[in-house]
Amino acid sequence: MSSAADTTERLLRGLYSTALYLLVPATVYHLIWRGFRQEAYLERWSERYARYADPAAPTPVWVHAVSVGEVNAVAPLVDALIRAYPDLRLLVTTITPTGSARVRALWGDRVDHVYLPYDLSGAVRRFLAHFSPKVALVVETELWPNLLLCCRDAGIPAYLVNARLSEKSLRGYRLLRPLLSRVLATLRRVAAQSEADARRFQSLGAPAATVTVTGNLKYDIAIDTAAVERTAAEFRERAGGRPAWIAASTHPEEEAAVLAIHRRLRERWPDALLLWAPRHPERFRGVAQQAIDAGWRVATRRLTRLPDAEDAVFVIDTLGELQRFYACADVAFVGGSLQDVGGHNLLEPAAVGVPVVTGPHLHNFTDIADRMQSAGALEVGADADAVGAAIEGLLEDEGRRAAMRDAGLALVRDGRGAVRRTLAVLAADLPRPAAD
Repeated sequence: MSSAADTTERLLRGLYSTALYLLVPATVYHLIWRGFRQEAYLERWSERYARYADPAAPTPVWVHAVSVGEVNAVAPLVDALIRAYPDLRLLVTTITPTGSARVRALWGDRVDHVYLPYDLSGAVRRFLAHFSPKVALVVETELWPNLLLCCRDAGIPAYLVNARLSEKSLRGYRLLRPLLSRVLATLRRVAAQSEADARRFQSLGAPAATVTVTGNLKYDIAIDTAAVERTAAEFRERAGGRPAWIAASTHPEEEAAVLAIHRRLRERWPDALLLWAPRHPERFRGVAQQAIDAGWRVATRRLTRLPDAEDAVFVIDTLGELQRFYACADVAFVGGSLQDVGGHNLLEPAAVGVPVVTGPHLHNFTDIADRMQSAGALEVGADADAVGAAIEGLLEDEGRRAAMRDAGLALVRDGRGAVRRTLAVLAADLPRPAAD
């Protein structure tokens, strides 16, 4: 790096770090505010600032996945690393408690887990010194400047895996391009989900030679076929063969639409059943109460395990079981798409053979949504009324459901291979697999 470039980086980094340190009181307020809604945010604060009671525990491979969606996305890669390196310790970090819970549900004590500290230079350095990673695998779009610059300064090769960058995010990042272009230059490789993502990372400043397309890890989703089939059979035995749809990963602003759609469907099919899985655990109780207030009989996963023939709404108030309950539904609505969130994982219901309907806001899943629509595995409604009409149309047409089911299964099957390609990209900085 030239002297002028070095000076510019120090200036940009200094301004960024100063702004973050000034915002430290706001991070405490944020944790308290979130804690009123989800108690887990009031716990393990020391990890947020990289203060650890236990002695240093080197973990050669470190994977960072911000929350539950990213943990699920990178799970096939982590599983492959565990199989290839059974004696190697892995560290998986998240930012949210739901992400933390998902890490423990998937891997238990097989991996180490802490929250990633805030992007304060001192905290990041303490984190890296404590865990001494030999390689960093950052999932999707976690472009934290101090984190990645400190990795470079410590000689830790860093990769952005399953990397995605929407047009909306690219526009938002442009003001930070002078700093982010330097951050992207620290990465050993950017393993992008698609050609469009690769182009956008290069537009943000990633050197073309470091960007490669490996595909989307979500296509390599693992299906616990036995568990899925067992839950579906038990579900049908308890709930009967009535029409059932699932509203998954919904956000608060979508809850009124879900209730309105279910009311519409119950007018057509008085015994129609809604399976409801809110995106955030703090909304479990709230959506159950709204359904009760609407005059329906409500059951929940924790209280009754499964719905019975008289229940109108079944709230899935547990984590890590969504795949099983997708398979119980005739049609899936995937939330985060009726408001400007950008959508959630569309492949998960498709992978268990369920037709998928969403709203129009899919900027976080543009490539997957385009492929699913082209294949005939996805219907996109322009608004809540259109989503309701699409669900109603599918519930009354078994042939269309079957065609969408087959199209989705074929799309997921043909899209597999991202794990293998990603491991090939990482090979230079990983030890030889145990099987070699």
